[in-house]
Amino acid sequence: MNEPKRSSRTYVGLYNDMYAGMTPIGNFIRDAWVFGILPEDETCDGWDVSRIQMLHDQVNAEWDKYSLRISNLPPELRERHERIHNEAIERAREHGWVAGQDIDSEMGDDA
Repeated sequence: MNEPKRSSRTYVGLYNDMYAGMTPIGNFIRDAWVFGILPEDETCDGWDVSRIQMLHDQVNAEWDKYSLRISNLPPELRERHERIHNEAIERAREHGWVAGQDIDSEMGDDA
């Protein structure tokens, strides 16, 4: 039996995403938390593509202020970044994520 197709393109939410959000979208959602663009309980569940893109643009604008470098963040943002992303790594590991595994598997057996 075929699985039903989604009627609209919406995001599944950070914790429903692959490995509890260890994806590019998950990364900028967490960065939105770091910069205070979103509250830390906002997972973007059900957001449409245009809303996700607007968030991405806002996060990029914030990173541009710091030349895209964690080391350039003020101490309070750097500490928040470390906490949020370390928690995400732990959550992802609990869901079976292994750093680099997704990249290695895409390269095939000849890699």
